[in-house]
Amino acid sequence: MRLTYLVTAAAVLAVLSGCQRTSFGGFPGQRTTNPQVTQPQPISPAPVGGVEASQLPDATSDPNQFPDAPNASGADATQLAASAQDLTKEELIGRWTLAADNQTCDIFLSLTKWTGGYRAASRGCSGQSAVISAWDVQGKQVVLADSTGANVARLYKTASERYSGSLTSGGTVGMSR
Repeated sequence: MRLTYLVTAAAVLAVLSGCQRTSFGGFPGQRTTNPQVTQPQPISPAPVGGVEASQLPDATSDPNQFPDAPNASGADATQLAASAQDLTKEELIGRWTLAADNQTCDIFLSLTKWTGGYRAASRGCSGQSAVISAWDVQGKQVVLADSTGANVARLYKTASERYSGSLTSGGTVGMSR
């Protein structure tokens, strides 16, 4: 019986002696045995500018202070098409934020073949945006379509990661990330 206790104690001591922490720098404030190890120097904080405070004007006092929403129909659509940038299908892959019908939602574009071009899926969309299930590139424009292939919207690249255009039902649509 005593031999069992002795063997168990020896095994526990052997395990515990193998569980020692090894480090090169030790803990902050602890003396290190390696003279080549130096602690990094603290960096100085970035300067902070002043903060301004003022009252914002009342938005209901003058309803004309805000410009009208852009309309991408007629001449505006022609102007978008004329100034549109070149684009590729590959740069459209992934998640986008779609703004249409006074709401925003997510749209996901993939290169999986689908009716009307490639597969698209929307999340949190309503109205015309909710029926988008396909997309394609035609020239310099992105065409968003429903499950039958009917066009829902046409957009043009207006900036890096930004597309603007119009819904076929009327109104504007924007896509950005």
